[in-house]
Amino acid sequence: MRRASKVMEAEILRLHFAEKWPMGTIARQLGIHHSVVRRVLGEAGQLVARKRPRPMKTDPYMDFIRETLEAYPKLCASRLYVMLKERGFDGSESRLRHVVRPLRPKPRHEAYLRLRTLPGEQGQVDWGHFGKLRVGRAKRTLLAFVIVLAWSRRIFLRFFLSARMPSFLRGHIEAFRAFGGSPRVLLYDNLKSAVLERRGDAIRFNPRLLELAGHYRFRPRACAPGRGNEKGGVERAIRYIRTSFFAARSFTDLDDLNAQARAWCEGEASERLWPDDRERRVREVFAEEQAKLLALPDDDFPCAEQVAVRAGKSPYVRFDLNDYSVPHTHVRRELSLVADLETVRVCDGPDVIATHARSWSKGERVEDPAHIADLVARKRNARAQRGLDRLYRAAPNTETLLVRAAERGMNLGSTTARLLVLLDHYGAAALDDAVAEVNEREVVHVPSVRQLLEQRRCAASRPPLLPVHLPPDPRIRDLVVRPHDLKTYDALADISESSEEPSDDA
Repeated sequence: MRRASKVMEAEILRLHFAEKWPMGTIARQLGIHHSVVRRVLGEAGQLVARKRPRPMKTDPYMDFIRETLEAYPKLCASRLYVMLKERGFDGSESRLRHVVRPLRPKPRHEAYLRLRTLPGEQGQVDWGHFGKLRVGRAKRTLLAFVIVLAWSRRIFLRFFLSARMPSFLRGHIEAFRAFGGSPRVLLYDNLKSAVLERRGDAIRFNPRLLELAGHYRFRPRACAPGRGNEKGGVERAIRYIRTSFFAARSFTDLDDLNAQARAWCEGEASERLWPDDRERRVREVFAEEQAKLLALPDDDFPCAEQVAVRAGKSPYVRFDLNDYSVPHTHVRRELSLVADLETVRVCDGPDVIATHARSWSKGERVEDPAHIADLVARKRNARAQRGLDRLYRAAPNTETLLVRAAERGMNLGSTTARLLVLLDHYGAAALDDAVAEVNEREVVHVPSVRQLLEQRRCAASRPPLLPVHLPPDPRIRDLVVRPHDLKTYDALADISESSEEPSDDA
């Protein structure tokens, strides 16, 4: 409740003592609650008699309520309400809740000791959630991997699109590089990447984390459940990152965000005052702690993720919402996939059969052109389907046109072939725009598309297209002819025109 101002208190005292107004009249006229008037008068030494409290239906059961709550302090009010109804109580549950709330024993407030560590002794690790990030057609969770050195408060920050084990391990590796060493102990919350199972003090750590710890010679330690104060340094660091770095920050993509995070960690975050001595900076203290860190090994820990995949009828394997191509000779086979944050490799035993750049979008088909070319060469009847895929990718509006053509019973093969001819003659953008306009008119005829393309060609004063008749040999049809520069012919035309102009003497 907000406290009345000094002016209000003075007016309450004047109206009561000078004008002899009763408490209720003062409260109504000043527009305040009567408890405020009662408090002001009580502080002034004027005791205001309270009205006699009305009897309540819970009054006969108060002794039972107190005894039950003393024996079972965490007993919920709904259960207590059922017990009272069995004993003849006919009041409401909401009224019982108001009665029970002040009768519950108050929990003790626990006092915490401030934990201190030695230089280079401990680092604290945690994830922070920072909303969603749009990557292509996917909406990925944006996560911040944070390590704080407990003594110097030096912060390492790196954003990832996944909290899976490769990101967790990569965060450690990059943090150790940034620090120039590793602390002797790393303190974790009970996240699955660190702790697989816990029964009291018996902890089963993730085997990959133990391998990482053995490689860099540090000891993982899990803080007690519900004891966030044990890693308060990283908790405060994440709050500091939200307010001082991430708030109102713009970035183009994940790489840009991480570049800004590195600059912030080395700049503003390192220039803040050290909490243990406000005359020193975190940068200065970290320079002393860096010499106490464990030296790094010569090689980095391998942090790629390996999963089992299967290629079905089509030469693709699915991983993390996307499809990656493999040679057609490996369809219907169990394969293994090794992925890091940049690349995806598909292996058949010890042999790497495909390597792709990793896509963080959704529903993407990542292909190696050699894989598809080998399959097309093997299956001659696959050319028509590849032509349809080519048509859909170059001019997406043709899909609607072909669906309507199929509904009307038209020959899809000839329709696709004629659209491919228009694609080769007029280009993808022009064809897609023309098909979009034809779809709006609900016309399902390729000649209408050709007519619209010709009208736009004439409006742009472009020369007409000459028909080219090629033999059915696919080796000739698949040739790519690059157009030559015709500027030299234009120069010759200009010379001939100037030579034909009449002279002034004529």
